[in-house]
Parts: sequence; C-alpha cells; structure tokens
Amino acid sequence: MDNESITGNLLSVHNLHTQFATFDGVVKAVSGVSFEIAPRQSLALVGETGCGKSVTAYSILRLIYPPGKITKGEVFFKGENLLKKSDHEMSEIRGSKISMIFQEPMTSLNPVFTVGDQLVSVLMRHKKMNGEEALQHATKSIESVRISDPERIVKQYPHELSGGMRQRVLIAMALSLSPELIICDEPTTYLDVTVQAQILRLIKDLQVRLHASMLLITHNLGVVAHYCDTVAVMYAGSVVEIANVKTLFNDPKHPYVQGLLKAIPSTTKKAGRLESIPGSVPNLIHPPTGCKFHPRCPYVMPVCKKAAPQLGSVGGQHNVACYLHSNIAKKEE
Repeated sequence: MDNESITGNLLSVHNLHTQFATFDGVVKAVSGVSFEIAPRQSLALVGETGCGKSVTAYSILRLIYPPGKITKGEVFFKGENLLKKSDHEMSEIRGSKISMIFQEPMTSLNPVFTVGDQLVSVLMRHKKMNGEEALQHATKSIESVRISDPERIVKQYPHELSGGMRQRVLIAMALSLSPELIICDEPTTYLDVTVQAQILRLIKDLQVRLHASMLLITHNLGVVAHYCDTVAVMYAGSVVEIANVKTLFNDPKHPYVQGLLKAIPSTTKKAGRLESIPGSVPNLIHPPTGCKFHPRCPYVMPVCKKAAPQLGSVGGQHNVACYLHSNIAKKEE
C-alpha cells in the first residue's frame, strides 16, 4: 500500500486474505478485502451471514487462531502495520487503542467475576491504576452507559443482569480506556428489538463523545442509514461496493447491492411482493471463478466468469467491483 493511501486514515485495510483449513478443504473466508476509515468516521461493513464480516474484524485485531490463518494483506493502524506487530504489542493495542464490542455478552463476560472485578482488571493493566482508582473509574464507566445505581451493578455478576444491561457493561468495558477505534460486531443481535435502538444510539453517542472512529458490522441496512457515514458491502468474502450512505442508498452500482436494497420493505410505497436475489451464496471452499456473484447476476458477461473484478472508482469516493463499470468489459464487447 502506498504512503498516500495511509496518510490521513486511522485504519487502512489492503488486500486482506484469511483462510481456514477444514477436512473438506480451505475456506477462503476473506479474499482481498480493502477499505479505509478516517479519524472520527463511522464505517459499516454489511453483508449476509457467512460473508466474512466478523472474520475481517478478528483479522484486524489479530484474533485469528489455527486452523485459521491470515495469509496475505496489510492492516495499517495510525501508519503501522498490525500484521507485523508482536503478540505482546498487539495485546497492548487491543483495548487501549482498538476496542471491540462483541455479539454475545454472556460469552464475553467471565461468569465467575463481578462486573466491577472485570472492569478493574482492564483498567489496572492498561491504565496502571491502583485498585481504588480503578474501581472509581469503573463505576463512572458504568454510569456513562446510562445504567442507574452503578455502585450496585459493579458488585453484581453477569448472570444477575438482563441482556441489555450486560451489553451496556460490555460497552463500558470496551470504552473505559478511550480507544481511538471501536469495532462493533453486530452488538444488538441477541437483544430485544426495543432495546436494539437504545444500544446503537448509546454506542454512537459515546463514539462522538470520545472523538473515536467506528467499524460497525451488521447485516441490517436500516441500522446503517442511521448510524454510519460510509458503507462497505461484502459478498462471499470480498468487498463489492463502498460509498457514503446517501450515495449507496440512492445510486447503488453493484447488482448484488441493488438486489439487497430492492428486498427492503418500503414504508412509503404500496405493499407488494418483495424482490429476491435468485440462487444461493457460493461455497467458499470452491467459489465460482471470476466474480463470485456471476452465477446469480442478471447482467453477467463472459468476462465476469474469467477474472474477479477489482474495486474501482465510479466517481468521488464511490468504488465498485463490477465489470459493468469497468473499461475491461467495454474493450471485450
């Protein structure tokens, strides 16, 4: 990656590849993913289940373990390649510089320690606070996520809290060290619909208050419209389109993205039969040659079956990986 693309961005992911060895073959979970996040920017990584969104996030934080392996690419955070950091250096970066809010709080919080104990241990390690200072800071962190009676909450165990409360505790833990980048891996998946909006608003408010950047992983395009500046849409392990929210919703270029948006029920138009994308998601052990979407694409051309299209600009910061918007396809016509 050239220096110009790194400068000015908090995070720059370039040509990232992550694979998992299985008895059936190698799963190409992430294939050539590239995107950038500027300071204070919020980017949504969108796609259906299994497209590689979470694996991308875990790869950024170097949380991929055997049989998984990052095989290629670069991940620059503040100009330094995280893939070349030692395990010790990465453990210092996680939490203090980059924090992650996971999907399921019950698997992220230790059931045998109180909420306060878990927050205190994080603060004592990264902030070098003594026990009393860390407990005071932990209580303030709990209060900052709009939980009443934080003095009581820090003494409770995770199983004594509701799902929404546990998720707020996870947010408090992730943001207690004032990270510069917040990665949210579908943070409302297991919550009641009425609680989801509250949690997302809370995360967005805290992101703004901390002047942090955010990578929000979701399959919900409605969430994206309200809480993010930019959208990167993934399909079968690759990013197929990146644009600011308004541009992507008003003028999608990739046939897959067009299909996703047509499948969203409208609140303004008369109800009718929702459109769907024909076919099924490809097997990532044996993906299709060329563009992985070509077996399902209504505009497929011969070139689509030969080589995978690369992300290219269609104007401004709008990038798409599709031969419909490429000079390569025009030359073959």
